[in-house]
Amino acid sequence: MAVVALRRLGPAARRAAGGVPCRAHRLTPADDELYQRTRVTVLEPESPNIMFIEGYTSRGFTINGDLVVGPCAILPRTILQWNVGSYRDISHESLSLFRLLEPRIEILVLGTGDRVERLHSTVLKQMRACGIAVEVQDTPNACATFNFLTSEKRVVAAGLIPPRSAYVGM
Repeated sequence: MAVVALRRLGPAARRAAGGVPCRAHRLTPADDELYQRTRVTVLEPESPNIMFIEGYTSRGFTINGDLVVGPCAILPRTILQWNVGSYRDISHESLSLFRLLEPRIEILVLGTGDRVERLHSTVLKQMRACGIAVEVQDTPNACATFNFLTSEKRVVAAGLIPPRSAYVGM
């Protein structure tokens, strides 16, 4: 008789009476399921000509073992100082370097500092009209995206502004 009464009362009453948890019961994740920072160690680069961002600080970037101070433009085989102070300085003119490259780059990854910032839509449209896809991200994610695309042998370039926070190794 008591079992029939509990069925009529519903799931909340069954839980209160010490019954089996219903579908709304949420299990907590185990330790191995929690989000954790992943570290990648490159044992041996596939090619010495490939650009690889190893880390960044608030002052600049470590690329292929070399420290680059300030904002930089990473091209398929070259690293240049990029004359921008913040994401507000990214314009049609500041991106002209990336449009002039031969062979033409497929993807331009822009790192705008500590957080993703919106760029003017006309700037992005002009880059798309030149056949260059633009990926705008915060700088830590832009570094990882650049490394990933480079490892896939894509023709990619990056324009990176150092974030205020620092992370020495990737």
